[in-house]
Amino acid sequence: MNDNTRATKADKLDGEHFDVVVIGAGMSGLAAGIRLAYFGKKTLVIERHYAIGGLNGFYVKNKRKYDVGLHAMTNFVPEGTKNSPLSKILRQLRIRREELDLCPQICSEIHAFGNKIRFDNDFELLESEIEKAFPQQIDGFRKLDEFLRGFNETALDSADVSAREHVAKFISDPLLIDTLFIPLSFYGSSRQRDMSLPLFAIMWRSIFREGLARPHAGVRQIANLLRKKLQEAGAVLRLNCGVKKILTTNRTATGVELDNGARIVADKIISSAGLVETMRLCENVACDYGAENVGRITFCETITQFAAEPATDFGWGQTIVFFNDAERFNYAEPAGLIDPRSGAICIPNNYRWRQRELAPQEGCLRVTCLANHALWKAARGNNEEYARAKSLAYKKMLDTALSHLPPVSDNKLRSAIVATDMFTPATIERFTGKLGGAIYGSPEKIRTGTLPVKNLFICGTDQGFHGITGAMLSGISMANLHLLP
Repeated sequence: MNDNTRATKADKLDGEHFDVVVIGAGMSGLAAGIRLAYFGKKTLVIERHYAIGGLNGFYVKNKRKYDVGLHAMTNFVPEGTKNSPLSKILRQLRIRREELDLCPQICSEIHAFGNKIRFDNDFELLESEIEKAFPQQIDGFRKLDEFLRGFNETALDSADVSAREHVAKFISDPLLIDTLFIPLSFYGSSRQRDMSLPLFAIMWRSIFREGLARPHAGVRQIANLLRKKLQEAGAVLRLNCGVKKILTTNRTATGVELDNGARIVADKIISSAGLVETMRLCENVACDYGAENVGRITFCETITQFAAEPATDFGWGQTIVFFNDAERFNYAEPAGLIDPRSGAICIPNNYRWRQRELAPQEGCLRVTCLANHALWKAARGNNEEYARAKSLAYKKMLDTALSHLPPVSDNKLRSAIVATDMFTPATIERFTGKLGGAIYGSPEKIRTGTLPVKNLFICGTDQGFHGITGAMLSGISMANLHLLP
């Protein structure tokens, strides 16, 4: 690693001048930094955490490597496909496709209302499954798909209207509407019980029309590749380097002050910290700015490692199972610590690995469900209470997941477990700085990336593009639009 990306003492930056300071070394911040450096901008990327990746990070616990949040990378398309988000990312970040080593999903399912709807990276499978389960709705489903295929979901001036209201113009069965919303919501919606139409179109294309894949080494493969590209482009990366405040003069951003008091001058700043989080860093902005726009959607996730191969030893062949056990799908902050009635079950082993030896050496089961940030934060104040709450939530989430998978004897399953871990909304807030632990950020987005402070812009989830692919595309798009000629 070259010196320009080594995390060194932040006070060495005191008084230094950069063309652009990028706040946050998640996927969007790294992508923005790479793009800017390619065009000769003197660029500094700063990250409060000790590791890159942000909401899509990774860590080691008891010598085991874990991803944070990565179930799948969306927008997978076959090699040679043009005019797709993936092809744009590869082109603009100068990444060779083989560097990502993407392995497509095998097959996923939506379990809801007595149906098991299968889908993979071929849209025709989903279409045929909808026709079997909802024969009276298939014409409306096809018309909806036709409408969404012609919808410019990346247009920054798209009207922020209700997706549910618009989908209801094509589909009359509320249970089919709920069914379609389950995977799209869990993989991208920051709004309770709905999402914006542009985001719905983005997620429809990302998951249903294009598809899911996974790098063989997980999220660290993408993060480390972006770090390498950032290094090669000549940008400066500093970790353990938090921003205390954004310096402003006459409502114009002029630089940043770090946690240790060092001050950095910047012509422009782009932040992936979030809309509300970024504005609260600015001088002369109230500490409760944007309280009504702090996201309420957050999750708990459990990770269970097995000394077994899920498909061959347990009969678990699905890649991801999205489920809803309630009478209707209620994507909202729960009244209790968790709401295990709906969620996502991911088995990372079940991708089409290029070579057998590249497949994970241990089995893995990840379970995600909605959670209540305030209750988890309160529990976090008492170690015993927090540990007890996590233990109960873990058991409930695992039991729920097992009810949606082929049965395995309890003895066989328990004896195969070699490690477990879990993160809560309190974990998310602590390590990412996201207020409320809101993974998808604020319910109201700023699609143009512009803020009421001149020379200050945002990228990432609060700009409106979600997921790993969307985050990188957001960083690229905002850098191109606001910071490059």
